[in-house]
Amino acid sequence: MAFFDNLKGKVSDLAQAGVAKSKQLAEIAKLKAANMAEQDAIKKAYLEIGKLYYAEKGTTPEGGYAAACEKITAAKANIAANNAKIEELKDGDDELAAAAADAVIVEEISADEVVAEDVTPQDIADGESKEEA
Repeated sequence: MAFFDNLKGKVSDLAQAGVAKSKQLAEIAKLKAANMAEQDAIKKAYLEIGKLYYAEKGTTPEGGYAAACEKITAAKANIAANNAKIEELKDGDDELAAAAADAVIVEEISADEVVAEDVTPQDIADGESKEEA
């Protein structure tokens, strides 16, 4: 019986160690999640600082900020140019729609309406019609 009591004690110790390790891993995961939230807060603050700096000194940046400010200014100019092109294309769509409304509309004719008096089944098989012959 001592063998089973010894085995029972080892299993109990192992289970308690497993529970302790699980709690430890859960706490680590919680702390890592908190760190990720803090990193996100830092990134948002950096973005806000950058926006404020560009708003205040974007036209006359100091030292190392000049390259970044120039990139922002160039990107804003590209966006404005793209928006102007979009407006031109939209205006062009209005002109195309007006032209299409004025165009002659051709009616579709169904196969039942087509009268093929001069075409025989043999002509169809040969790939010719009497008009071509």
